[in-house]
Amino acid sequence: MSEMGSTSRELRNCRYDAVLFDLLTALLDSWSLWNAVAGDAESGRRWRAEYLRNTYQTGAYRPYEDLVAEAAAVVGLRRGLAAELGTRYSELQPWPGTLEALSSLTAAGVSLGIVTNCSERLGRIAADRLEVDFAVIVTAERAGFYKPDPRPYRLALDELKVDPERCLFVAGSAYDLAGTAKVGMPTYWHDRVGMAAPEGMPAPLLHETSLKPLLPLVLNPPHLNTHPRKNKLSL
Repeated sequence: MSEMGSTSRELRNCRYDAVLFDLLTALLDSWSLWNAVAGDAESGRRWRAEYLRNTYQTGAYRPYEDLVAEAAAVVGLRRGLAAELGTRYSELQPWPGTLEALSSLTAAGVSLGIVTNCSERLGRIAADRLEVDFAVIVTAERAGFYKPDPRPYRLALDELKVDPERCLFVAGSAYDLAGTAKVGMPTYWHDRVGMAAPEGMPAPLLHETSLKPLLPLVLNPPHLNTHPRKNKLSL
């Protein structure tokens, strides 16, 4: 059997044909960079939390750097830290186990993509830190809207040419759950930092602190019940 035929057969046996990822919280440890730029972990976490809250309410795209600067000002930090953060994006590091998970999915022939609330320039810099040839990278700037508006997710699905039920989304924060639910994508919440979910968010398929359960979830045949029908999200 040819290599192409083998890959097609493997994909037919997988639960999902494609996986879309949040970039800056699901794949990369951007929290550590924000903390470093802010000067300490407490200030960085407050800054990042305010940015997430504000961005996920924004809708139509405004410059990403403006939202980062506004969040800094709200929590009592200098607006100029937003520019410093941007200059240090090449320092972003993947979460432990991320590169191995992406490599295994790629080897199995699963299409991989990114949907990120970021500018086009910084999104590309961040994605390059993963050393993966993603089939699609959708930034908020390119889509014209910030998540959880459905349009960034739909753009990625259209470009992958995959139905939403055949594509798993890996979120880094609970805010994505509202958007993925609107387009019908099952969602794995990779929650590295123990974020509190805003009230009323739909429950994820799985809520985990690592990517270890992701591979059997994606690659095992649909008839195998390899994941528990539970999650750790309490609303």
